[in-house]
Amino acid sequence: MASEGQNRLERVVLTGEALSRLSPLLEADRAQAVHDLEADSHFSLPGREGPFHLHLSIQEGRLVFDIRRQDDTPEAVHVLALGPFRGLIKDYHLLVESYHLAIAEGREARIQAIDMGRRGLHNEGASLMRERLASKAEIDFETARRLFTLVCVLHQRS
Repeated sequence: MASEGQNRLERVVLTGEALSRLSPLLEADRAQAVHDLEADSHFSLPGREGPFHLHLSIQEGRLVFDIRRQDDTPEAVHVLALGPFRGLIKDYHLLVESYHLAIAEGREARIQAIDMGRRGLHNEGASLMRERLASKAEIDFETARRLFTLVCVLHQRS
């Protein structure tokens, strides 16, 4: 069994065309989620020792977890259908748009309400992420929340 320090994501790389068009808020969400995952995550694969490098992308409408060793040797590739996440992703982007408007209008109470909604949405997304990855990888709730953020960033509308 790997030690707890090995059951983590040491590096997270996102790939995709959408990343070149991120709004400042989505870029901040991306940067924070990647930083947090690399600093403190729980991610393990059955029968394999980490730490791992994760290359996350959306390809042909599917979420691809390309998991590699520290030397970039392929370890596993897990592909998840995006369908179960689509409603949550759409809601996430609507909340981001609402947040931009609330900031522009200086509506502090609205900003706080949107932040509460985002937290709830992230919790729901994290639960779904853990459920969808359950047979493939073990992740804790905070890692799942951050991965959900990255899925939303990858799936942003142009």
